[in-house]
Order: sequence, then structure tokens, then C-alpha cells
Amino acid sequence: MVDGKVTIATLEAFADAWNRHDIDGLMSFMTDDCVFEANAGPDVSGTVFRGRDDVRRGFMRAWQMFPDARWSNARHFISGDRGCSEWIFSGTGADGKRVEIAGCDIFTFAGDRIAVKNSFRKQRS
Repeated sequence: MVDGKVTIATLEAFADAWNRHDIDGLMSFMTDDCVFEANAGPDVSGTVFRGRDDVRRGFMRAWQMFPDARWSNARHFISGDRGCSEWIFSGTGADGKRVEIAGCDIFTFAGDRIAVKNSFRKQRS
């Protein structure tokens, strides 16, 4: 954070917390009224989690579904109160199937915190 704003270093630390499976660390980056729009779900925006408790549950689902989940090759950029992290997701599902897929998160910032994390992943066929 520089001058009360999210920086590339902030997004790098956020990505590191994902790879440590550190839910308390992740939540320390989020605003109190945060929103997480998951990459899958029944609605046009995927499954939407609102507020700290709900977002916490949504974030933890990734590790429940893929206990060895990892986000690698991260690249980040910021423009004003928006930002993006691109990554390669890999993990093994409960069914034993290995997944490796490109994706990104589009962020909206409020001061030095993340207000919205909108996640997208490619679909392999």
C-alpha cells in the first residue's frame, strides 16, 4: 500500500496468501462490505458472496474443492481503483482429476483494501 492505495505489492501479498491457504491473511485485504463473484454458479455473475463472513466461506470453498490448490505465474496491474491479477490455477479435485487452467481476478478497490474480487477461469474442453 502506498498513500492509502492498493499497490502491486499488495496484490502479490494477496496471491501469496491464497497459495498458503491462509484465510485470515486473505480477509485482512478485504473491506467490511466486500463482495466475491466466483467463477462458477447459477447466476450471470457466478455465485456471489457478500460481506466478510460469506466471502470467507466462498474463498474457503476453493481449498475444500481442491485441497492442493495453487495459483502460479501471477501477473498484476492496477489502474485507478481497479486492478487485475492473471494466474494459472492448478489443483486436484476430490474425484482425483487434475486441473490446470488460466484465469484472472478483476478487482475494485476502496482505499487500501479490496472491495470486489470478480474471478474468471478458462474452460477446457
